[in-house]
Amino acid sequence: MSINVLSIGQCGFDHAAIARLLSRTLQAHTDAAATAAEGLEKLAAHSYHLVLVNRIIDGDASSGIDLITKLCAQRGCPPVMLVSNLPEAQAAAVAVGALVGFGKSAMGDPDVARRLKALLIPEQELPTRSRP
Repeated sequence: MSINVLSIGQCGFDHAAIARLLSRTLQAHTDAAATAAEGLEKLAAHSYHLVLVNRIIDGDASSGIDLITKLCAQRGCPPVMLVSNLPEAQAAAVAVGALVGFGKSAMGDPDVARRLKALLIPEQELPTRSRP
């Protein structure tokens, strides 16, 4: 299964770090959208397994929480996570329908990798040990 992730509103450096994390952890492909409008266009045109939204959208300085609110209200929207180190921003994102996300400072945390794997790799795809 090919995993596709859309990253909305990260600066180039942060997008590259997130893409490396997702590629290394999940062999996922990550598309970038600089603005909220570009993110909505990509979501309408392509299928994604996860959407990552920056707290402040880098390309247009709009609110990531506002975008998450709009995304989570749409039928058929993939899971959404906020990228922010601020606990209050994470709580606000969860309150409008996002899953608990992660901050850029936590990208090396094994718990982040574990949560992403649990979300994006269905259990039936994990290798099982044969019973004696």
